[in-house]
Formats: sequence, structure tokens, C-alpha cells
Amino acid sequence: MKVVLQRSKKASVTVDGQITGAIDSGYVLLVGITHSDSEADAIYAAKKIAGLRLFEDEDGKMNRSIEEAGGSVLSISQFTLYGDVKKGRRPSFVEAARPEQAEPLWLKFNEELTSHGLQVETGVFGAMMDVQLVNDGPVTIIVDSDGAKK
Repeated sequence: MKVVLQRSKKASVTVDGQITGAIDSGYVLLVGITHSDSEADAIYAAKKIAGLRLFEDEDGKMNRSIEEAGGSVLSISQFTLYGDVKKGRRPSFVEAARPEQAEPLWLKFNEELTSHGLQVETGVFGAMMDVQLVNDGPVTIIVDSDGAKK
């Protein structure tokens, strides 16, 4: 599981002209799932993200978690994170999990984030989405659950 985390001041996702999720301060999470991912990957990634200290304390150091900062999460499924562009000019998505595997794992990931006390808003799995984001910092971190498998 790959998650691109962007600290944001404000973000929303719209599908067919309707806002499906919106947050103020927090994280926008672009979530990609591959064939070898399991519930253990979702649990690992959610725990890691909930515990990251990416918000400034009173001394201006990244020392506070999202919960301590009172932030929320906007979670967006994104199979294109597993796009391979090594050959040719058009990406191959064979490393992205099929929807019947990916959607339950994305939902499990979101449930795990909630179990860590986070408010989670979402996009719509498999939909064309318009994402608006005011990046804070900018701070962008990649969380890869491959670390959990070693």
C-alpha cells in the first residue's frame, strides 16, 4: 500500500458536482493498493499515519500529531499510484489491485484511521474526482507498507 500524504490547510473532493468529502486543517491521503496488500498493510499504514508528528509545536518544530493538532483526514483511493512508466509513453497499471480487492482494503484503512480517533472524510472509490487542496508547507510524505513486510 502506498499513501501520498499531503498536509493541508483546506481540501475537498467533488464527484459529479457534489462535494463528497471536505476538511480544514489535516491530511489529504492519496491511497494506492497493490495485489500483495492485505489488511495488515491497511492497519500498518493507518497506525503509522495517525502517529506521525508533522504539525508544528509552539517552537515551530514538527512535533505534534494530527490528533494533537485537531486535524482531519481526506482519504482518496488512487490506483494510478501503481502506474508503471518504465516502458513506452503510456502507463501500465498491472500492479494496481483490482477493485474487488482494493475497495475493501481502502475501507479497512479508513476504518483503522477512525479507530485512532481521526475524523475521516472520503472521495468515492473508482469515481472520477476533482480534488482541491491548499497544501500546507508544503509537506508531502510517502508512506509505503512494504516496511511492514520486512
